[in-house]
Amino acid sequence: MPGETSQQPQLKRVIGLSGAMMMGLGSIIGTGVFVSLGIGAGIAGPSVLLAIMLAAGVAMCNGLSSAQLAANHPVSGGTYEYGHRWLNPSLGFTAGWMFLCAKSASSATAALGFAGYIAHATGMGASLPLAVGVVVLVTVIALSGIERSNRVNIVIVSIVILALMIFVGAGFSSAVKNKAAFQPIFDGGKLTDLLQATALMFVAFTGYGRIATLGEEVAEPRRTIPRAVIVTLLISMTLYLLVAFVGIGVNGFENLDGSLALAEKSVSNAALPTVMLVGATVAMVSVLLNLVLGLSRVVLAMGRHGDLPKATARISESTRVPAVATVGVAVLIAGWVCVGDVKLTWSFSAFTVLVYYAITNLCAIRMKPGERLYPIWPAYLGLAACLTLAFFVDWGIWLTGLGLIIIGLAWRACFNAKRATASPRRCFRRSGVVLGRGLLPG
Repeated sequence: MPGETSQQPQLKRVIGLSGAMMMGLGSIIGTGVFVSLGIGAGIAGPSVLLAIMLAAGVAMCNGLSSAQLAANHPVSGGTYEYGHRWLNPSLGFTAGWMFLCAKSASSATAALGFAGYIAHATGMGASLPLAVGVVVLVTVIALSGIERSNRVNIVIVSIVILALMIFVGAGFSSAVKNKAAFQPIFDGGKLTDLLQATALMFVAFTGYGRIATLGEEVAEPRRTIPRAVIVTLLISMTLYLLVAFVGIGVNGFENLDGSLALAEKSVSNAALPTVMLVGATVAMVSVLLNLVLGLSRVVLAMGRHGDLPKATARISESTRVPAVATVGVAVLIAGWVCVGDVKLTWSFSAFTVLVYYAITNLCAIRMKPGERLYPIWPAYLGLAACLTLAFFVDWGIWLTGLGLIIIGLAWRACFNAKRATASPRRCFRRSGVVLGRGLLPG
């Protein structure tokens, strides 16, 4: 569709290194800290510290793949676009489809988390209207333009990091003295629990992908994106380890067994109620804002390629944002919010995002030697890790995700067949016939 998009308003490259890092951090440290640490501790106990490090290692491999792909092909859409360029349209579509499923579920988790904290602090009974309301608020901010969204995000992320550092500073000495809280740090008989926690903690690192999906709005992308991704991951891992260490050392992992438990236990501590409540709620807004921005750019890319209605590819002349795509994403997130279960939405996000990054690594493997910024082995390691961890998500989630992949491919094939006035009977055959093409490096 180059002929159409070239006559339309274009996205502006206004995000620098600090802005890109803040976009990544804003997508990571909200639900990652205040949701996934509680879920991970409930599954793996003190071994959640190991799960964080394992998940960070997988995320770094995937991050290197994302960074060099985005540096070579700096357009909106992330792995959806990379799949089209380095693999084939069906795998590109699968990546985009999985991203929409994964991150709309993550967005709903953030909205539900926000509502949960407000309800917890105020004693309100119904939190669902609050969750829908914050989705609407964030959508309005996203529609106002990327520059304003970026400024709001920088303020929000700064507040969250400050709140977390106050929490760590207040409890670190007590956690160091409480060595018994971290025993056993590894239980060989619970390896499955460790790997399941790793799969769920991995989702907590995947916000760096927002940097790649906003590639068309990043200044000097070949230089900026790789640096922003790597620094974002290192900062996030350090924050997660510190917060988990203090949370377990002060409260005990038994008291963190729950999706919102880390912040709730900290909020109930008389020394830190206001700081942690503000940090938790603001963090959820930050995650939601960054995910809406990233999701809308993937929808924009899918509209450009004709995998979604053409209206989603339109860019507003006044704000230079994909308005139709943004509103559509908000409606999708609101639908997930109505599920109302934080752990369910987070677990579903884990499976679909692992599939997404498996395709990302496949794209990196297919890059020519002259295009690569890093050695090829991290891409192979990331691919193997993503495919392995995907099997440690609950089977019900796994089967649902697999069913959605099939539905998505069937939709794409039938949608394209209808546009081409081809026989409807051929659409299901088309949905899978090209999946195997373009997988081997060459």
